[in-house]
Amino acid sequence: MENSKINPVIKKVLDQGIAIPAHPLALTSHRKLDERHQRALSRYYIAAGVGGLAVGVHTTQFKIRDPQVGLFKPVLQLAAEEMDRADDKRNQPLARIAGIVGKSSQAVSEATLLRDLGYHAGLLSLAAMKDTDENQLIEHCQQVANVIPIVGFYLQASVGGGYLSYRFWRRFAEIQNVVAIKMAPFNRYQTLDVIRAVAESRREDIALYTGNDDNIVMDLITPHRIMVEGKPVTRRIVGGLLGHWSVWTQKAVTLLGECQAIASAGGNIPIEMMQRAIEITDSNAAFFDAANQYQGVIAGLHEVLHRQGLMAGTWCLDPDETLGPGQVQQIDRVYKAYPHLHDDDFVAEHLDQWLTG
Repeated sequence: MENSKINPVIKKVLDQGIAIPAHPLALTSHRKLDERHQRALSRYYIAAGVGGLAVGVHTTQFKIRDPQVGLFKPVLQLAAEEMDRADDKRNQPLARIAGIVGKSSQAVSEATLLRDLGYHAGLLSLAAMKDTDENQLIEHCQQVANVIPIVGFYLQASVGGGYLSYRFWRRFAEIQNVVAIKMAPFNRYQTLDVIRAVAESRREDIALYTGNDDNIVMDLITPHRIMVEGKPVTRRIVGGLLGHWSVWTQKAVTLLGECQAIASAGGNIPIEMMQRAIEITDSNAAFFDAANQYQGVIAGLHEVLHRQGLMAGTWCLDPDETLGPGQVQQIDRVYKAYPHLHDDDFVAEHLDQWLTG
């Protein structure tokens, strides 16, 4: 267990709250890894001011693990190399998080690879364990935590997640090597289950991160006041680990800083910020293709990055994974409606450098 402990500097970074984009996968028209654009994406996120990267997650496409694709390790290595380069010039290291999926043997194997590649923590998806009882789920999580620090992950059902009860999260919070939890059920009740479980565990060393791309701003500015044994305990969501933040990232970093300042001040929430919350959710509906039950959830992000020149196209590993009907028009709409939310000028200024650096 000692070798699997979180780096204390990284733990402090996670606890303070950072922006962590879920890293997409850049492909050529032949659906092969496009290393040039893959590196450019990492460089873009780092230049935009993120505090870490999440690689090998849903936005990176789970099919990278398929033996015939064989991109899981190469993609992790590319991101690690770019973070190495960046860390040489930074005062604060980037948090390195990568996805862990599958049943216990696969999950432990992936955790071991992450640790060997220098990743700080694993974002543990339980989608493959949906039919497993709670005791086995907790044992599974403990096995992975014995290898690498883990970030819990409540994944929405529409993209493969399952229901996880308050009781599960209360037990999960007792696992010593849990360092954070990403809440992404896209559901207020289930998000509150996690926050209440952590508050009632009295674990102040578990950082809460939003993955609710449909409710980003309100998650970040809301104080969650929970009564624990008759006394109020307030927990806040300190940062975001989001697919949405893989696009328009510079503005997302600025947004996080604004939300943290509002939370720190503790006063009234500006009406402008509440309006921006709706604008961002509206943009997310276009990016994630909510109108078509998330059919184009990954391709939509690719479309934005392609428009900016950060991707050569919108191709996914699965040829059937494409933009949904009307999704391009919805992305056109939010681009026009919310020009203050995109970072096209920032990308245009640095794109050549990221593609050739």
